[in-house]
Amino acid sequence: SVLQWKIYDAYMEELQKMERSKEKEKPKTQMAKKEEEKKRGRKLTSLDLQSDDITKISKAAKIMERMVNQNIFDDIAQDFKYFEDASDEYRDQQGTLLPLWKFQYDKTKRLAVTAICWNPKYKDLFAVGYGSYDFMKQGQGMLLLYTMKNPSFPEYVFSSESGIMSLDFHNDRPYLVAVGFYDGNVAIYNLKKATSQPSYKSSAKSGKHTEPVWQVKWQKDDMDNNLNFFSVSSDGRIVSWTLVKNELVHTDVIKLSVEGTTMQGPEGLQLQTLGCGTSFDFHKKIDYLFLVGTEEGKIYKCSKCYSSQFLDVFEAHHMAVDSVSWNPYHLKVFISCSSDWTVKIWDHTIKTPMFVFDLNSAVGDVAWSPYSSTVFAAVTTDGKARVFDLSINKYEALCTQLVVAKKKNKITHIQFNPVYPVVIIGDERGHVTSLKLSPNLRKMPK
Repeated sequence: SVLQWKIYDAYMEELQKMERSKEKEKPKTQMAKKEEEKKRGRKLTSLDLQSDDITKISKAAKIMERMVNQNIFDDIAQDFKYFEDASDEYRDQQGTLLPLWKFQYDKTKRLAVTAICWNPKYKDLFAVGYGSYDFMKQGQGMLLLYTMKNPSFPEYVFSSESGIMSLDFHNDRPYLVAVGFYDGNVAIYNLKKATSQPSYKSSAKSGKHTEPVWQVKWQKDDMDNNLNFFSVSSDGRIVSWTLVKNELVHTDVIKLSVEGTTMQGPEGLQLQTLGCGTSFDFHKKIDYLFLVGTEEGKIYKCSKCYSSQFLDVFEAHHMAVDSVSWNPYHLKVFISCSSDWTVKIWDHTIKTPMFVFDLNSAVGDVAWSPYSSTVFAAVTTDGKARVFDLSINKYEALCTQLVVAKKKNKITHIQFNPVYPVVIIGDERGHVTSLKLSPNLRKMPK
């Protein structure tokens, strides 16, 4: 468009001006730098000079790349902003998900999307963790950060020796990402630092898990203002990690043991079988209260204060609990989903679920919407995404839609954007698809 050419011309003019002023400055600055270097007794490489220039150019290049992409994907960008599915009016409360962009990257083709998380401050930015759910095929992992402003290429790329299984952004420091790995380690990545390695990482000495870390969650800083996050793993430990003097210090909060399953060990020793934690969530208001889902299908209600016992146990599912989370509005309500094909909604003061939905396929993930207490979405391994609104229909989804068609592909995770009417869905082929919710799927409660 004409406007963009004008911007481009102005930009080029500015660039030439900068070049000219650089040319004038060069003899002086080069000499000054060389003098300084002589004093320090080290030769200045041309690389050092280049890197300054590169950082200046890279910012401009990033903006250019976004402009070009907005031109290429103009129709989708318009849909993202303005399209409202008019046929919703004739659909009797039903809704649709409109596919927008697909985010894919060459190096993650063979990896599954094992975790996704929106940034709390930059609402267009999300992190994706890659690894594998097949324990026979474990290899390296990747952490990518994408923005909706540039679907063609990730903003940040980190690779790791072990597959990533979980991640979480810090709420007040949105440049920090906590990550849990398949090999039982946890780490903190700092996006402000231009390194490919995490800033802090656990080790065998510092109490790493012995099994995959299925979930990590930031908590409020501790009394001394140290950073603090929790992790849950199949090794049955829930661990609190605190960053003290640039080291990750761990405290075991709870060891899950399977009740009534003390095994007879050698020489008549009583052995406790450990329960395998698969997911957890902290209460939105009551700081010490949290839920833990397990591989056996039970959900434990726990307190940070009691490490030896649980406040309550829910006989929730017949198979692993893949996700558990508190409702952001109703403080007593939580939701759980499982490979046993069901999604269940609970009141934590009652032992039986309030709602049970059978989705005819293993449920990989479930998420509450940020805009309504009654809307949630679930993804199943048969490639379908479903959006429910309990205030409209307590029995059926308002939308059931295929997101990946291939027989060999499964969808793994779903997250609602905190402000836009958009969900992102990850699959086993390393793709993340963003979809727009039609008006019927995002009715605000009265």
